[in-house]
Amino acid sequence: MTEIILASSSPFRRMILDKLNLPYSCVSPDIDESALPCESPAELVARLAAAKAAKVAESHKDALIIGSDQVAVLGSEILGKPGTHERAVEQLQKLSGQTVTFLTGLSLLNSKTGRYHTEVVPFKVIFRSLTDVMIENYLRAEKPYNCAGSFKSEALGIVLFEKLEGEDPNTLIGLPLIRLVRMLEQECVAVL
Repeated sequence: MTEIILASSSPFRRMILDKLNLPYSCVSPDIDESALPCESPAELVARLAAAKAAKVAESHKDALIIGSDQVAVLGSEILGKPGTHERAVEQLQKLSGQTVTFLTGLSLLNSKTGRYHTEVVPFKVIFRSLTDVMIENYLRAEKPYNCAGSFKSEALGIVLFEKLEGEDPNTLIGLPLIRLVRMLEQECVAVL
């Protein structure tokens, strides 16, 4: 079997990929993740997912390399990582009662043939109306200051939501497995 490499240092993406019971290794790509002028959020995540896979391919010439990147978008605004408690409060107040769209860029590169499979997979999170007390209690409990949008959906952050909409719940955490399985099958890797 061709070597499979996850181009990521994310423990969450590793946890998701483990579900497939495929042998793989992880290599952390070092790329500039800045947006280009006039680049849409979807274009950004597609480009970065492919760039992460390409970076790892420089040192792995016969592998299937998985790249992924994600942004959270409110309207046309990309939600960054708050960094501080005060900024997290502001973000969650802004998200109260709103719909946030997560766009996950997924790229599978066959480094032997140079063939790319790249898609952008959306997932929507509809927030409950949040009180200041709820926001403070949540931030004290979870301290999600290094998370885009100021929440961790895989943990207590789920209580902030009214509803989730998308084809694959793994997309919300950063690795759309349904689409990845299809890509792997196109490269002759049978998961089952």
